[in-house]
Amino acid sequence: MIPAQFEYVRPASVDEAVRALSEGLANDEEVKVLAGGQSLLPVLRLRMAAPTLVVDLGGIAELRGVREDGDEIVVGAMTTHHDVATDELLAEHVGLLPDAATTVADPQVRHRGTLGGSLSHADPAGDLGAAALALGASFVITGPDGRRTVSAEDFFQGLFETALGEDEILTEIRFPKFTGWTHHYEKFNRTAQAWSMVAVAVALRVEGGSIAEARVGLTNMGATPIRAHAVEAALVGQPASEDVVRAAAEHATDGTAAPSDADAAADYREHLARVLTGRAVLAAAG
Repeated sequence: MIPAQFEYVRPASVDEAVRALSEGLANDEEVKVLAGGQSLLPVLRLRMAAPTLVVDLGGIAELRGVREDGDEIVVGAMTTHHDVATDELLAEHVGLLPDAATTVADPQVRHRGTLGGSLSHADPAGDLGAAALALGASFVITGPDGRRTVSAEDFFQGLFETALGEDEILTEIRFPKFTGWTHHYEKFNRTAQAWSMVAVAVALRVEGGSIAEARVGLTNMGATPIRAHAVEAALVGQPASEDVVRAAAEHATDGTAAPSDADAAADYREHLARVLTGRAVLAAAG
């Protein structure tokens, strides 16, 4: 199908983009922000959304790239999944994020889709939300009143809902360094290009054969990405053995609300969460 007619602007700076959003909303227009377009364009073609104004962030160079800032690694919101998956700084200091990015859809989508676009879309089956949550990411949001920073825990607020206001854009994502940590992203889907039925993001710090710190995020086990605190608590201070890991993984469903849909029933997702958590932790622990 062909999208409904809309006005199109392609600003060259963040300030111009925010101004375009604000002016459009002030004129009672329905406004959509275009990042990589991998989620928005299919929706427009099916006319499940019919905005009167589309603001394309593709011309804003400052929103792309990865840089080091003290104890943090900063990723521009318009950085593509491919660039996240292949960046050396991220591989060294925030390795779980490239792990997850390599599993996103197919090469075409990874070369067009963006980290910020995926996180802002907030699909609970998306691969990068759980990794960002497990890594303690912070989200820098820019709007008419300037910049503000929101934690990953506060950014994801519901099914396809985030802390972003209608006149705000996500400009960068900041990650604490996890240098020396091990990591793994374990994903279960029906086909290589499909959304995650369930997936588990794990980062571990292992010392002397014992797990000193653990961070675990779950994909598609609720309306938002979920931090598996019970699994983390069961792992910390314990030897990185299969028995310990399997026992800890039984807590993967604590505090979750797995959906039932055409792909899987809730109880099957719960089974997957326990099995995949065990696999992911064991893989991360080596």
